[in-house]
Parts: sequence; structure tokens; C-alpha cells
Amino acid sequence: MSQHPSFQQLANQFRPLFAQIAQGTVQRERDRELPYQPLAWLKAAKFGTLRIPVEQGGYGVSLPQLFILLTELAEADSNLPQALRAHFAFVEDLLNQPDTELRRRWFARFVDGELVGSGWTEVGDVKVGEVITKVTPQSDGWWLNGEKFYSTGALYADWIDVYAQREDDGSDVIALVNVHQSGVEREDDWDGFGQRLTGSGTTRFIQAKVEQAHVYPFSQRFRYQTAFYQQVLLSALAGISKALTRDASAAVAARQRVYSHGNANLVRHDAQVLQVVGQLASWSYAVEATVDRASQALEYAFTVHDSGDEELIQQANIAAEVEVAKAQVIATEWVLRGASELFNALGASDTRLSKALDRHWRNARTLSSHNPVIYKIRNIGDWHVNKNTPTFIWQIGKGGD
Repeated sequence: MSQHPSFQQLANQFRPLFAQIAQGTVQRERDRELPYQPLAWLKAAKFGTLRIPVEQGGYGVSLPQLFILLTELAEADSNLPQALRAHFAFVEDLLNQPDTELRRRWFARFVDGELVGSGWTEVGDVKVGEVITKVTPQSDGWWLNGEKFYSTGALYADWIDVYAQREDDGSDVIALVNVHQSGVEREDDWDGFGQRLTGSGTTRFIQAKVEQAHVYPFSQRFRYQTAFYQQVLLSALAGISKALTRDASAAVAARQRVYSHGNANLVRHDAQVLQVVGQLASWSYAVEATVDRASQALEYAFTVHDSGDEELIQQANIAAEVEVAKAQVIATEWVLRGASELFNALGASDTRLSKALDRHWRNARTLSSHNPVIYKIRNIGDWHVNKNTPTFIWQIGKGGD
């Protein structure tokens, strides 16, 4: 049996790649250059196989190890973990299923460098709970028709994980669609002010072919999926917090201009400025620790998922959801505060677009707008006070009276 790599071995392998990716981040941000090249590097390094068992060609990492690596990748470029979010979620779903020939075929594709993108959300005149995208079983195969937005990672993917509804019986399903066909159209029309390079635009399916084996009930998805999806975003926020400390430290160390009413002849010796950097580093430390604590709860949910003990499984999933929600509350507040506080250690020249330091706040604000934190706070309180189960699955759409 192949030996699992230690985290230090993983760090030694991937950190030089993360540093290489970081070198081009500001330029990509300024020019809105989609990160095809960095993703090609990650594919070549088999980054998408981190959770796949060693015996099947992957690295076999634990969930805490995965999220640490995603945090370090996000420090280099916060767009990339989010672009890979659907891929890692689909791999996690497979890991929660029996070891079948179908699962092995998927893992083999990922070992070869293929990736999965997202196609879940519909916009426009769609009511809450309504699914316009339909998959239709026919004698010559299954056909998918519909349109999705927020298709994160779809521009870079070989497959799209689509949330759809069966035309024949109205049940909600997941359909895995190969993008290398004329029936799939992908647009780079994501116009958010942050996370602009995640490939989160429109995807259309026009009589797109789907293999029957690639359609399965949504109810069979892994049970801690909502917490898992959020945890990827939290890793991205933790990476931003690390980047804030990095960029503030480098800028202060290099700065020559001082204010006449400052506290030292060099900014790097100014006690008040050092206090700002120390605050940023401390917030970052707390965010990282909080996200790591939540990842331990997810790891436990994975560990017990096939135990057969329904009460144990349910409690593990509740704990994962609640702990990830608590981490979201912490990260949302402290990373956004840090992205603003950063400028108290710098000068007006550091607001220039050429430095792109504003990207940290824009990216953090965009990440923090997913899965509204106000509802997560309510769920946390309701669990602690009333022991009401947190919201595991939710939908968004047009409301009404």
C-alpha cells in the first residue's frame, strides 16, 4: 500500500508553486486576466487529486490538510480555491459513496488532470424551490436543457456538476455534463466587483448529452455538503487574511517616506504602524485557527459517514454545520476589518490601482456575501438555545406575498 505523504512533504511540493502563482496575481487582477496558466500548473501538479486515495493515484490528504493547502493557495490568489470549489465538493461526494467502478473512473479522470465546475444557481424570474433546468431521459441517452449563473469554475472545467430536475418525474437530481460538446455554452460575464477571475458567469445547456450513469438523485449527495462548500470559502478568506499581513509587512519594511508627526525616522520603526501590522497578524492567526477548528468537525463527519449509526452521523453533521457557521461569523468580521485596517499602516500612494491592494477587501466582501452570515448567526443561536437543527439545504429565488 502506498504511503500517505506528510503535510511537510505536501508543503514542500506545493509552496513553490503557490509562490509562482502569487507572482502574477496583481497583474491578473489589474488586467482581468483569467487564471488559465495557474490552473494548468495546478493540474500538472495533480492538485485536484488531493483527497483521492493514494492507492488510486491521489494524495489521500485529510480534510484539515486540504483546507490548509487551500488557505495557502488563497494567500497566493484567492480566486483559485473558489474556482476549484465544485471540483473538491464532487470529489468529496464520491468519497462518501461506495468504491465502485464508476467512482474509480471518475478518480482516474481527475488523476489525468480533469476538473469539475459548478452549475447550480438560476437567476431571473425563478421562484424559491423552482428549477428550470431539466434533464430528460430518452432511449438514446439523457438530454439537459437550461441556464445557470454563478457557474463558478465552469470556464476552467471539463465537467459541470449541474443541479437539475428530471422532466419525467420532477425529482431533483445532479447531472455531470461534459463541457466538450456543442450543447454546452460558457460565458465570461461575471461582473462582480470581487473574485472577478473565478469563472462564475453564465452556462447554457442546449440539448447537452448526459450519460445515464452521470445522473443521480440530489438526496444522495453527501450530508455535510453545505458546511463543506462554506469551508472552501472560509479557506479563501483565511488566505486573504494571510496576504494582508504579508503585503502590509512588505510595504512597511520598504517604505521610505515618513510623516513629520510620526514616531520614527523610518516607518518600520514606528510603534503605531507596527501595532497595525501586529493587529493584522493576530486577526489572521485567529481566523486560521478558527477555520482549522471547523475543518476538524468536517473530518469527523467524514469519518463516521459510513458507520451505520444514524444518531452519531446526525450529531456529527450538526456539529460540522454549526462550527463552520461560527467560523464564518469570525472570518467575515475580522478579514473585512483587516482589509480596511491595512491602509492605516501605509500611505495614500498605496491606494493606487497599480498595487491592487483594494482587491483584498473586494474579494473578502464578495466571499462573505455567500450564504448570508446573518442567517448563520441565527442558526447558531437557535441551536444553542432551542437545539433546533441548523439549515442543511436551502435555495434562493423570487419570493412573493
